[in-house]
Amino acid sequence: MSDVNNNQGTWAEPSQFSAGNEYSGAQQSSADMTDNTAGTPASGTGTPASGTGIPASGTGTPASGTGIPASGTGTPASATDASASAAGAFTGQPAPAFVNGTAAPQSAPPAFGAAQAPYPVVVQNRPRHMDTEETKRLKENYNFFGMASFLYAVFYTFCMFRNGSGVTYPFFVAGSLLLLCLSLAKLGITLKSGSVFYMVSMMLLGISTFLTDDGRIIAYNKLGIFLLIMSLLLKHFFDTTQWKLGKYLGSIIQAVFLSIGELPRPVQDGVAYQKNRSGKRSRTTGYILIGLAISVPLLLVVLALLASADAYFLEMTKKVFGSINLPNMMNIVFRIAFMFFFSYMLTSYLCKRQIKEEVKDHRTGEPVIAITVTAMLTFVYLIFSVVQIAGLFLGQLKLPEGYTYAKYARQGFAQLLVVSILNLVIVLVCVSFFRRSKVLRAILTMMSLCTFVMIASSAMRMFIYIRFYYLTFLRVLVLWALALLAVLFLGILISIYAERFPLFRYSMAVVTVLYLGLSFAHPDYIIARVNIANTNEQSRQWWVDESVAPYHDFTYLSRLSADAAPVLVPYMESLGYDFAAFDSESALAYAKEQRTDSEPRYLRRHEIGDFGYWWMENLQDRTENFGIRTFNLSRYNAMRLMETGTGGLSTNTK
Repeated sequence: MSDVNNNQGTWAEPSQFSAGNEYSGAQQSSADMTDNTAGTPASGTGTPASGTGIPASGTGTPASGTGIPASGTGTPASATDASASAAGAFTGQPAPAFVNGTAAPQSAPPAFGAAQAPYPVVVQNRPRHMDTEETKRLKENYNFFGMASFLYAVFYTFCMFRNGSGVTYPFFVAGSLLLLCLSLAKLGITLKSGSVFYMVSMMLLGISTFLTDDGRIIAYNKLGIFLLIMSLLLKHFFDTTQWKLGKYLGSIIQAVFLSIGELPRPVQDGVAYQKNRSGKRSRTTGYILIGLAISVPLLLVVLALLASADAYFLEMTKKVFGSINLPNMMNIVFRIAFMFFFSYMLTSYLCKRQIKEEVKDHRTGEPVIAITVTAMLTFVYLIFSVVQIAGLFLGQLKLPEGYTYAKYARQGFAQLLVVSILNLVIVLVCVSFFRRSKVLRAILTMMSLCTFVMIASSAMRMFIYIRFYYLTFLRVLVLWALALLAVLFLGILISIYAERFPLFRYSMAVVTVLYLGLSFAHPDYIIARVNIANTNEQSRQWWVDESVAPYHDFTYLSRLSADAAPVLVPYMESLGYDFAAFDSESALAYAKEQRTDSEPRYLRRHEIGDFGYWWMENLQDRTENFGIRTFNLSRYNAMRLMETGTGGLSTNTK
């Protein structure tokens, strides 16, 4: 009996569990051992248990049978194979072999007083995160993904360096879609239905960017392309059929920012790929990547030095790359490195599939709360709608004292637009977070119908305001937003009664199609055509109020983009502008030099005879690096019109 403990060197209580629960037995042994090593006397007649783990004396005979400790004796129960296994699991030593209840001889314990190793720390083995199938394919095909990411980064830099809206931009969008399709194929992911809509929309936005000079439209186009391509990626890596706007936006933010954690992956996967692949082919691929990483920065530096050394070579390279200098070279290197790492990091993060697909049903709110809130608002909306229909639409009510139609319209359209957007949010919250109720559905329907009246009232007020104050980009944008709200509320009305109506996909399609219409419409052209047509009494259009003075905000006209050139250039020609100013280094400086002593030396934006030179100066800045890469159709047309001196249009448009 003493051999069991002396040879083992560590006291382990016998298991109270069956042999099939060895892990639980190990835990029990750990707890029992804490009590025994404290030197606490065993209960009953036995002698105290020693700190060395020697069992208390008693009958000297192990209890037989189930392996449960004998009560009242302080003597451990018989050590079964299960208890031995449990003891070994805790102590980290091999468990003693038992033959007929007797332990087989083991190595002798350390001598008294000798240094003994502390009890080992028990560390549970946690399951290692397994790579997804996409991650495995990403690593196995690093020769493709690494090279594709690098070439894509170089292509991006070529298309976008100092060129945000040139002819290369549609090609960059097409290259991005090509890389996406090839990457999905390599990862074993097939294109899903509906992908064509995303791709066609992105290409149209890319083409629109090349066709316009309006910086606001260009910025909106790029934002739309980014959101579309991220939505397309999420659509193929996850099941997004039940996702809504909040889930999409949250997932896009999560994918972009958490992919930063994949920063070492391009290098790590490349090193692992070279180690796991043997043969000349794999080594050659690695050598090519290393050579490209060295040669591209070196080539850029050499090009900069050669361009500085020879004027003819400088002019030739300018046509392709623009001005070459050290800051530009650093810019190019940064762009290549950024896009290489970002594209690979984003792919790596999406392959992990760490974004949760499931969408919880949050419609658990008490509908009485929503009914109370919306009923009060809807009652007010009904009264307001009656006033609008009777007063603004039917003309039955008189304006308040001291108000003109212009003042009445100016103080109303913005507030009604805000209320319409607020109603949109309220209806979506009620549909998404409260249990379905017939009463709530009826109230939401009435609220939506009242919102249609508010949208119409806001639009009419805006039209009245335009009659007095003409067009600006913001006013065009407000009219577009009102049209968008009206179409969105149609879908919301359907979703109130049809639970499975794909409201998010409907909304995405509506926003995309309507924005494409705005983008290709060239708002600056519309603004210039409407405003210039009303610059004098003879050409005033029929819809302008007779009491309003002719248009004279030439400061605003001077800031329009090249999209307005087909209207502005003929108008400036009729005013006697000298288009030779555009061919000079500075249109403003040229105009000042042409002034006589009797004319003012300063050019003022608000003057009818000066605003055109300010507009030409702005166009000169935007066409400074005009070339093959930076070719933009809108800017080209503006330059061509000033060369010929006519836009082929009449300002007397009615």
